[in-house]
Amino acid sequence: MLQQRRSFLKSLGLTGLGITLQPTLGFSQAAPNLSVQRLAGRVHAGGQGLAGVAVTDGLTVTLTDSKGNYAIDSNATTEFVHVSVPRGYAFPQEKGIARFYRRKEVARGRFRADFELVKLPQDDTKHNFILWADPQMISKADAEEFKATAVPDTQQLIASYGPQTLFHGIGCGDLVWDHFELFDDYQQGVATTGIPFFQVIGNHDMDLTARTDEGSSATFRQRFGPTYYSFNRGEIHYVVLDDVFFIGAAKKYIGYLTELQLAWLEQDLAHVKPGSTIVVSLHIPPYTRQHLRDKQKEESMGGVVSNRKELYRLLQPFKVHILSGHTHFNEVLQTADNVTEHVHGTVCGAWWTGPICTDGTPGGYGVYEVNGPEIKWYYKSIGKARDHQFRVYPKGVLPDRPNAVLVNVWNWDPSWKVVCIEDDARRTPMQQHTGHDPLSVQLHAGAQLPAKHKWVEPTTTEHLFVAEVGAQTRQVRIEVTDRFGQVYTDTLTA
Repeated sequence: MLQQRRSFLKSLGLTGLGITLQPTLGFSQAAPNLSVQRLAGRVHAGGQGLAGVAVTDGLTVTLTDSKGNYAIDSNATTEFVHVSVPRGYAFPQEKGIARFYRRKEVARGRFRADFELVKLPQDDTKHNFILWADPQMISKADAEEFKATAVPDTQQLIASYGPQTLFHGIGCGDLVWDHFELFDDYQQGVATTGIPFFQVIGNHDMDLTARTDEGSSATFRQRFGPTYYSFNRGEIHYVVLDDVFFIGAAKKYIGYLTELQLAWLEQDLAHVKPGSTIVVSLHIPPYTRQHLRDKQKEESMGGVVSNRKELYRLLQPFKVHILSGHTHFNEVLQTADNVTEHVHGTVCGAWWTGPICTDGTPGGYGVYEVNGPEIKWYYKSIGKARDHQFRVYPKGVLPDRPNAVLVNVWNWDPSWKVVCIEDDARRTPMQQHTGHDPLSVQLHAGAQLPAKHKWVEPTTTEHLFVAEVGAQTRQVRIEVTDRFGQVYTDTLTA
């Protein structure tokens, strides 16, 4: 199968990609340049060649030899050559933006790209990373709020771990909201955090005047490089994919992974030991339960990845975490024995209309702590302490259950426990409830709310919990235990 994919990829690269992968937009009558190009170079650290490092042009993946040398027979349709940074080495960066690639400058059919890496001063088996989903700024006012809230909160979070802790960041798409001049503000925010960031393309990061999907990423590629790639830190192999497929009409897209990417991914993963932990970041979640919560017969074509089964098949030999954004709600799913999917609440909340997302999740970001092959995670609410993991509502908030208290546990998954304790005595496991978060209803429901974007509405969520409370109960304590044994509590006067 792998050989078949490589053969397909070679013929596709030489016969079918010339027009669609040109970095310019619009129509052209010029014949595509399909000439074969020889890419070569050396990956080294301090002059010492590094063996076994993956290098790719986005079509073919090859490994460096014992002296750190590589060579790829590419073609004129590819735009970059990039290295999958190996464990133990710092991520090349420019003011926080990861620069692990070289844009091709071919002369006489050849291009040489050397990559000099710097060895980390410490072991990277333990490291952390954060994920910003959907900063999605549409105006300078949004950009200023982003830099005044999310950025300093991230700085403080990183500082709380101490100066020797290794961190990197992932911007998980919709970095801006169709206004590309605001990429400057995003990059300023990244630079201020003090850690290197890798970028994912989102549906609002695309050139809407492109005539094909390939052309829609031209501005993003100019700013941030390839839209799909990999890197390593410690025992984790990280993969970034582009699953936003532009269908040629403004703001029309589907969740879809091209054959080009799947063929590349198969080659990339062939160099990863089975059983390893893989972290895949993409913008549109491969799967959510939103259509089930909303009692819809079919999934939204723009809300999930239509050909996700092939992604799951390629990832089957590994332990996998899939990280996404896009939805403006939070959801953690176990979609296979080896796959945990994390759909993140957003940095912008409900598009910078207030402090929460449409499902009641606070505006915030994911924090991941890595130790060897194991990963722990939590959701960090912007402007709140780390232990702010749920919100409690008093009796009467549910009209059809007047004696019930309600709790929203936004990063919940089935391994969590949610308990209601009445007057420090009676302990009642709370029942899962599907519905709308009351604060989201207050802030977002109705034709006139919110004032900034009137089309925003509350989102149905499954991470609500209810418990009936006795009429004589004076105090209610909610005890939430996450999958890692961390206990969070809050008290409410009944």
